[in-house]
Order: sequence, then structure tokens, then C-alpha cells
Amino acid sequence: MIRLGVNIDHVATVRQARKDREPDPVAAAVLALLGGADGITVHLREDRRHIQDRDLHLLKQVVPNLLNLELAVAPEILAIAIQVKPDQATLVPERRQEVTTEGGLDVVGQREAVRSTVEELKSVGIAVALFIDADEMQVLASKDVGAEAIEFHTGQYAEAKTRRARADQVELLRRAADLARVQGLHVHMGHGLTYDNVGDIARIPGVEELNIGFSIVSRSIMLGMERAVRDMKDAIRQALAR
Repeated sequence: MIRLGVNIDHVATVRQARKDREPDPVAAAVLALLGGADGITVHLREDRRHIQDRDLHLLKQVVPNLLNLELAVAPEILAIAIQVKPDQATLVPERRQEVTTEGGLDVVGQREAVRSTVEELKSVGIAVALFIDADEMQVLASKDVGAEAIEFHTGQYAEAKTRRARADQVELLRRAADLARVQGLHVHMGHGLTYDNVGDIARIPGVEELNIGFSIVSRSIMLGMERAVRDMKDAIRQALAR
């Protein structure tokens, strides 16, 4: 069964709109776990636009299975990660101006900086994944710098406007996943996945983990977090049963 990591960043986005105490992303994480989430994902950004340091420290205490911290290759955030010791760290690109992550990490272009960050995280027992585009050179570079897993950016798939364009993206992701598995890397995927489009991605052979946030948080506003997570788990199970 594919693991579902629920990204709760946008619960914090709502809270930070008022700089108040609610909705509490830590409480949302507990409800997500009750709904069947296999792990919790958060992105501690340098500008602290949503998740705060306090959230990360509390999540480390209450998430019993898989706490996945997304972070940029940045000394300040790396130091926090080493202190908190999440179960997994996923290195992502980050720009202050972006609304959400716009693409994969350029491991090829930042090879030594990424390698150094990977080594530091692994030295304290944190498993490391890299968030990359479905590109052969990025996959090979990810293996070279010592990553244990890669998360393929599925944004282009999610934004595809035609059936043909979507099928092309699925094939691109499938080939990249095959290469990653040959290299001994664990395969994760995420970004822009919804209840309607998750099926094609869930059926790609070898996918072990999906990280999904905005769609679940959006549904939870209407239906509640437990129901929202159960619905996503059901969507994945139905896709695999076909």
C-alpha cells in the first residue's frame, strides 16, 4: 500500500492570516492521523509564512510514525532540522516570491551544496529525500549525492490541460520512477495532486509515498480533516484495485 503523507502547511496559512492561535496545525495533524494518514509533512520556510518553529517542535512530539520536514538548502533551517530530528527531510527549492513550490530542486547545478546538506542530515539519523523534476540527470545526481529517496514533482501532470498531455506526463514520471528504482532510490511523488487526479499517479509502479496537502486541507474545510484524509486514502485504494 502506498503511504499518504498529509501536508498541513495551509492550515498554518489560515492561522497566519490573523497571526492567531487557530486553526492549530498540530491539532490538524492529530486529526489527519486519526483519518488514516501515514505521516505528516510540513515545509519550514525561511520566511516562516505558514509553519512556525513551535509547530515543528510540537509535531515531533505528537507524530508517532513519519514526520517529513521539507526544507531548503539553507544553513538556518538545516540547523533546526538537525536539532528536531524529523524522521525524514525532503530538500526542496525555495523562492521568497513564489506562492507554492514551482519546480524541482536543481541537484545537478547545486551538487556540492546538496551533497553537504544530505551528509549532515544523514549523520544524525535523518532519512533524506530530494524533491526533483522527472529528469534523468537529476535522478542520477540525486543518487550521487547520497539521497535515499526522491520525490518527483507532479505539478506539470496536475496542470496538464488535455488527456494527451496528462498521459505524456504520466509516462515521463513512470520512466523516471523506473530509473530511480534501478538506482536503488525510494520513489515518492507530490504537488498538485487532488482527489480527481491522484489515480494515475498512484498506479505508477514502484511509488511508495504520496505527499498531498492543499486538496485535503481544502476539503477538510467543508467536511473535516478525518473525512478528508479517509477520502484520499479511498481514492488511492480504488486506483490500485483497478
